[in-house]
Amino acid sequence: MDKPHWVSATASPDELPDASLALTEPNGLLAVGGCLHPEWLLTAYARGIFPWYESRQPILWWSPDPRAVLFPHELHVSRRLRRRIRSAPLRVSVDVEFEAVIAACAAPRQYTRETWITPQMLSAYIELHELGWAHSFEAWADDELVGGFYGVSIGEVFFGESMFSRQTDASKIAFVHGVAFLEQRGCKLIDCQVWSHHLQALGARTIPRNEFLAMLERHCNPPGQPASWRTTSDIGVSHR
Repeated sequence: MDKPHWVSATASPDELPDASLALTEPNGLLAVGGCLHPEWLLTAYARGIFPWYESRQPILWWSPDPRAVLFPHELHVSRRLRRRIRSAPLRVSVDVEFEAVIAACAAPRQYTRETWITPQMLSAYIELHELGWAHSFEAWADDELVGGFYGVSIGEVFFGESMFSRQTDASKIAFVHGVAFLEQRGCKLIDCQVWSHHLQALGARTIPRNEFLAMLERHCNPPGQPASWRTTSDIGVSHR
């Protein structure tokens, strides 16, 4: 395929093409169109495809090769981050403020006013959260939300989407505790989508797309039962 496949918003998500047909340039672009209804998102994730586009664009679907992933047991916590976890008075919760987390991830960054978390995307993932598929991890300084991340969980795979920090290392601290929480729940794979130095520092690496897709077949089927992960106590606390 030398150009992305066009799909109708009224079509079935099964009409998304196979991830192996994604373009090499730009890396991973697979399809244009469709919609962000829950069945579309869940079908796409389980097949190694995710939406990523800006507000002036149609919905774009991607499956890059190679794929950035983190195996929970390979999480790397540097000495500096360990010291930060011990010294920063933060606590970490799960599914307490999903809407606040995704809104913070969608907020403009210092280096750009653009965001790929459009109002349409924001609404779609809030709906996924209400259905029990999307989850957030929050870092708190007293009662102030200072960092966190969110993603989608299907079976034994967590598909990470975005993170934010309002305090140094807050998102990393949430991530460290979040990975431990996911591993305790039987998570075998965290999808990081696209490689970055930031993710590499936490232990992420790239694997060939065909290997990633084979892992999804093993660990997303059966998909598991969606549910809120909100707990009555924090999943992690760091102290001075």
